[in-house]
Amino acid sequence: MGSLGSTPEFVDPADHTGEESSTRSLGQSLSADDFKSLFRGHPGGVAVITAEGENGPVALTATSVASVSADPPLLVFSLSSLSSSTPAIANADSIVVHLLDANDLDLARLGAARGVDRFSDVTMWTRLVTGEPLFLGVRAWVRCAVVSRMEAGGSTVIAAQALQSAIARDVEPGQPGDALVYYNRAWHRLGDHSHIAPQD
Repeated sequence: MGSLGSTPEFVDPADHTGEESSTRSLGQSLSADDFKSLFRGHPGGVAVITAEGENGPVALTATSVASVSADPPLLVFSLSSLSSSTPAIANADSIVVHLLDANDLDLARLGAARGVDRFSDVTMWTRLVTGEPLFLGVRAWVRCAVVSRMEAGGSTVIAAQALQSAIARDVEPGQPGDALVYYNRAWHRLGDHSHIAPQD
């Protein structure tokens, strides 16, 4: 599978003569700054992803986790090539995705910090019986098997199937809870003050 970072082209069936393929460029992409500006105004839920690497456990904070299917239970997320944890997570067979709320802000910050040992405080984490590192006390976590990897620009997109989960702080349907979101380069807590309308 080719990298999506190269100039994309596609075959237009209407131009196909049967003898040769005609290709057409999709045009110039947005600049990196324009693209970042676009998504700064689009809040994302916060998660910490862990895996066991060759040299021990690794972790990083991600705002790209999204559910894509309930049956089978699949989620996706992306890993930046700039993170030192990316190679271990990208090559792991199984991972743990910690879905955080505002009570887990310290863990979100830890996973986002550079140049620190995220596992130095042994009271903060343990291992599942299957070996994956698990941070304690989070709102919810899910152990997943990695089922697909795709290189996309400077990132690796991972698809994973949920195998096991636990929820410590559940939220009633329609209630805001204490969700933690990352928006416009800052952490935010959702609550009653941010609840503006029920789902239609």
